[in-house]
Amino acid sequence: MTKADTMDKRLAALDAVTGAAVFAIVEELYGLDLASAPVSPDAPRLGEAVDACLADNAGRPAGSALRAAINAACGVNLDALSALEGKRISLYSKGRWMLRADDDLFVVQTGDGDADVAIYPTGRYADIAGTRALPAELTEALVRLGYADNGPAGCSYADPAGEAVPDAFKGRTMAALLDVIRRSFADV
Repeated sequence: MTKADTMDKRLAALDAVTGAAVFAIVEELYGLDLASAPVSPDAPRLGEAVDACLADNAGRPAGSALRAAINAACGVNLDALSALEGKRISLYSKGRWMLRADDDLFVVQTGDGDADVAIYPTGRYADIAGTRALPAELTEALVRLGYADNGPAGCSYADPAGEAVPDAFKGRTMAALLDVIRRSFADV
């Protein structure tokens, strides 16, 4: 069961869903302290966004609605994190590890405000592949998306306007990584 599914079950089991309960569930499941999470400058404060979601849904919002409100307010996509569980991709974002496991093959690291992204192999990948360079097929896919090929250092992308990379771009990036993992490393 994913963290998102577990969150939904925990919310459904509550007599009353409160902002504090949502924050506690997210911290327990995802290890994220939403009370100290940075908020997007053009978004409502996180507590206000969660409270609005609760009010709009008579105090019983779907977990997906709460996760969408959290994503809109602070740029943490809990559904995407849940979807990446066990997919062998480490994610470093917002100054902390969001996902990380010993058998991960690649790291996706975002900078301040998610305006830049670096992708590079893990030590586990180097042990399996015998090289620190990204697979050529992955590098080619990332370059097609607009990433720069930095040779053995991996690939990087920086939004020209300094804006946060859109979720759709993040999705295409993850799809490229997952495709290479599925095709080349499924049995490893």
